[in-house]
Formats: sequence, structure tokens, C-alpha cells
Amino acid sequence: MSLAPGVHALWPTPIGVYRLPGADTLNPVLARMLGALRLAQAQARGESADAPFFASDDDLLRRLRTPEGEALVRFVVASLQDMVGRTNAAAWPPGRRAMRIAIDGMWFQCSRGGAFHDVHTHGNCSWSGVYVVQVDPPEARAAHPVHGARHGVTRFYGPPFAQLGGAHVDLGNAYLQPPHVDVEPVPGQLTLFPSWLMHQAMPYDGRTERIIVSFNASVHAAEGDDRLHGYAAG
Repeated sequence: MSLAPGVHALWPTPIGVYRLPGADTLNPVLARMLGALRLAQAQARGESADAPFFASDDDLLRRLRTPEGEALVRFVVASLQDMVGRTNAAAWPPGRRAMRIAIDGMWFQCSRGGAFHDVHTHGNCSWSGVYVVQVDPPEARAAHPVHGARHGVTRFYGPPFAQLGGAHVDLGNAYLQPPHVDVEPVPGQLTLFPSWLMHQAMPYDGRTERIIVSFNASVHAAEGDDRLHGYAAG
């Protein structure tokens, strides 16, 4: 590949933020549905249904068979189609725009009492997402005497983060700062990100339990051929 003279921003890290219309009506119904699933799954596992942290099985997609659940799935798929199309517009071969979104796993998590989810990535998929069902309002979260502004946020670490430990920082590499970005939890908000991106859920200790729906997705060509380039037989 020959690069033309000039500055090239290579290997970007796209993050998409979308808001679900009507979430104020839909989310309370989702919260009740997920609460019932939590009770059933905790009982089946022999766990306490009142633990500060709970992560469901990853088969939530097939359990969302109500109008509210299906509305959430449609919103997720439509947002992914928009995000993936915009991100790959210049990388796909000419004429390739039709895609098939596969939700490879979907689950929900509930947290309170200072619970958190440590730094991690998601494997065997290209995109992941977090949808916020409920959480304390911003002013209540920010007033926490220990966690403050980072209370319950999702923190994303830039790709160079692992290499920046002890690195020299000056005006020349200021473009790498800050090394992480915090996305505030907003009910009805969906955050999409590349599955390889390191992230974590910061500690949450609010009055309202923090409930989120997470998922992994892969993207395939609608016509069934995922190859980006042709290969000649050797």
C-alpha cells in the first residue's frame, strides 16, 4: 500500500453512543422482566438473588420475547447497522453495504454496594455493546463521597494504554491523552465499541440498582461471502 504525502489517521477506535426513543416507558418493564429472570437463574444456580453483583446467562436474546424486549433488540440491531456501516465505509470493497448482524450472546448485569467489573475485552466477535436499563441520576452519582464523577461509569482504555506505563509524555504525543475515556450511564443509552477495546465498569454504590444489558455481535455479508479480498490460486 502506497501512502500519499500527508497525515494519515490509521487504525481508529470508534465508539458509538445511541439513545432509544421511549426508553422512559420501556425500561421499567425491562427492569421487571430482568428481575424475574434473575430470581429464576439465581435459584437454579443455588445463589443468592440479593447479591451485590449478578451476571445472567448469555442466552438473554431468546428470552426477550415480549414487545418491550423485541423493541430493544431492534434498536440494538439498527444501531449496529449504522455504526458498522459508518465505520467500514472506506474499508469495504465497492458495492458492499448489505450486512447481516448476528447477536452471538446477550446477558444482563445488576450491581450495587460498590460492585464493579474489572478490566476486560470480549472475544469471538467484532462488536460489543452496553445498554443502560436503570441507574441513579447524574447528580446523585456524582455526590458519592468516595467514587464521585467516576461513580458507575464505563471506562474505556485507548489501544496504547498498555504501552504507556512509565512512558514519556510531552507535547509531541499529547494526542494519546487522556489514556482512558469515561462514558456516563444514562438510562436508554446504548454504547457500541470494538470488542478488542479494554474496558471496565467502575464501582457503583447507588440507591437504584445499576442494571445493564450487554451483548456481543459479529457482522457478515448479507450475500453470505465475508471475504474482503479475492485470492488467486497459487
